[in-house]
Amino acid sequence: MEKEQHQQYEYARRRIKQKKRLYFHFVLFLLGSFFLFVANKFFGIDVEADWYIWGITIWFFIFILHFIKVYITDRFMNKNWEREQIDRLVTLQQKKITQLQTKINEESST
Repeated sequence: MEKEQHQQYEYARRRIKQKKRLYFHFVLFLLGSFFLFVANKFFGIDVEADWYIWGITIWFFIFILHFIKVYITDRFMNKNWEREQIDRLVTLQQKKITQLQTKINEESST
């Protein structure tokens, strides 16, 4: 396999692994939420306070953060994005160095 094909394969494998973990997290969230509900309503664990709603809400917020990471952040800010940003910054630095060298050369010639 060529280097580029290997990189594409590794990227696809990593993305599939991320999505698989997200789906597992979702199923775990559903089962956990159901368990919290059952523990509160049917087993009578602190029935007066609906604590399970807070637990489910916090867990849902964590799931949303996980979803954002997988489908938004990692999708757009991957290795290609990093390379483009590094190339852009290196180009800017080289441009500034060239400008400074030109300025120094002009000052030394006068």
